[in-house]
Parts: sequence; structure tokens; C-alpha cells
Amino acid sequence: MKNTLIRLNGPDAVREFVNAAEKCSFDIDVKYNRIIVDAKSFLGVLGLSANPISVCSHGEDTAFDKMLEKYAIC
Repeated sequence: MKNTLIRLNGPDAVREFVNAAEKCSFDIDVKYNRIIVDAKSFLGVLGLSANPISVCSHGEDTAFDKMLEKYAIC
């Protein structure tokens, strides 16, 4: 399980994130405070996108990891 803190600025970034998550065969959760949503849900991720969110991926995918690096908060 890998945790990454990211910030998605705008609906285009959310769309890119969700599309990358949908291509993964494993579960990916997006967390903000006590709220947890499925990363493959556009509306769920869009609702949290104004804040820094934690992405918890339960598997490995190189393309998804590269996309996470793009939005990672250093």
C-alpha cells in the first residue's frame, strides 16, 4: 500500500487522475480528513479536489505512479 499527498487543480486534473485510476486493476482510495472516496469516482474526487488529498493505492502501476508524481505535493 502506497500513500501520496497530491493537489488537483481544476476539473481537467481530476479527469486525468480518474482516467488513470480507472486503468488500474487494484483499489485506490482518496482521503481528506475523515472522508474516503473511490479514486475511480469523478464526482467523489471532484468534491475533494480543492484540498490536498491523500491517495492510497493498493497495488503498483507505473503509469499511475508517474501521474501521481505530477500532482504530488513535495
